[in-house]
Amino acid sequence: MSRIELTSSAFDDHTVIPRRYSGEGENVSPPLTWSGVPHDATELVLLCEDPDAPRATFLHWLVTGIDPGTGGVVEGQKPQGGLPWPNGFGHVGWGGPMPPPGHGPHRYFFRLYALSEPLPLHGHPDAGEVHAALKGRELASGVLVGTYQR
Repeated sequence: MSRIELTSSAFDDHTVIPRRYSGEGENVSPPLTWSGVPHDATELVLLCEDPDAPRATFLHWLVTGIDPGTGGVVEGQKPQGGLPWPNGFGHVGWGGPMPPPGHGPHRYFFRLYALSEPLPLHGHPDAGEVHAALKGRELASGVLVGTYQR
């Protein structure tokens, strides 16, 4: 599988996500830029998940159907052509970091996948269901990790 370069102008890989993008701040999605999407991709899928959540991996953002010709998304917007899904908070779209107070730093994995065919999701999928649906459809992927604590 080839690699997509995924970056943000708001934070570097494995550094702190600014409060502005958190549930404590303005709760807007961060700007992201990507490159290296294979030409034969039919769609991109973007998700942000917190594997350090107390009960299970928490889904903060899921967008499917993103136009593979795009090179990123601006702050506070959904990617071009994308369909936002419900997050772990029960709201459609971005739900910023909001780990339990005193729980230490949590890691937030922004993952972008280039797919060979559309993702078959229904209802309110959790992170595990998204990853199961991705199996066998990935042409390329990229990851960017941010941290946040309260």
